[in-house]
Amino acid sequence: MSVATNWSIEGKNHEKNFKSIIFLGVLWLSLFVAFLFLIILLVTTAMNGWGRYDMRLFTSYNNTTPADAGARAAILGSLFVVSVTALMAIPVGIAAAVYLEEFADRSKWYNKVIELNIQNLAAVPAILYGMLTLGILTILGLKNKNVVIGGSLALALLILPVVILTTREALRAVPQEIRDGSLALGATEVQTVTKQTLPAAIPGIATGTILAVSRAIGEAAPLLLLGALVFITYDPNGLLAGFTTMPIQIFSWTSAAQEEFKQVAAATSMLLLAILLSMNGVAIFIRNKFAKRW
Repeated sequence: MSVATNWSIEGKNHEKNFKSIIFLGVLWLSLFVAFLFLIILLVTTAMNGWGRYDMRLFTSYNNTTPADAGARAAILGSLFVVSVTALMAIPVGIAAAVYLEEFADRSKWYNKVIELNIQNLAAVPAILYGMLTLGILTILGLKNKNVVIGGSLALALLILPVVILTTREALRAVPQEIRDGSLALGATEVQTVTKQTLPAAIPGIATGTILAVSRAIGEAAPLLLLGALVFITYDPNGLLAGFTTMPIQIFSWTSAAQEEFKQVAAATSMLLLAILLSMNGVAIFIRNKFAKRW
């Protein structure tokens, strides 16, 4: 190989290395700036709500006086709505994922259409699920749209595609040899799925569903479209009861003219963030503790 050729190769390699270094530097700078702004936002919010980290935040209802206002109704409403959402979405999502991944004939056109729609629905804006729920409740003749079952239905539709996709990924992670071994020993396809495949995929399924539910607890747009209340002085006690949630209550307080309400909103925001981080922490723990390496 000639000297000119060697210089040409070295020059190209040097150019590629230089561009790689520049790209890596820009990438790290972008991450640093984003992380810095996140830290500033969290510290500012925590300081703004400093005077309201007390029991009144948990035990008091909303009030026209900021000093007496609390987030009890919003906290209980969020927990109630998200619990019903999980009961509606998780069983249906897991069942749909098991069917599509283990039993469906992928050569059929209707199964291909279903899979394509599920992938697209996972990226649909949350407000559209509120519009869909509003139409469903109108067809059913339910006059009062701001009820627990309505909000739960909107959030269930929101997280259902995510539950299906994450469950399918967890099922795909189970080696095919486990299925083949079970079938070779005389088990049916249903027994193989229920006794072998599904139990082996539980860590991945649990992680995905917890992350999906954590997304639902922080949503406000679909519930606002349903006419969610912002001033409630009672606990939700049924599926047809009125409710409010923490994101909606925070939105209401930050829109108030009195600055003291913004302090309560900041404290409630940090509480909501703590709940979300706890749920994400549980998902990470389950993934690290029970995940299997095949």
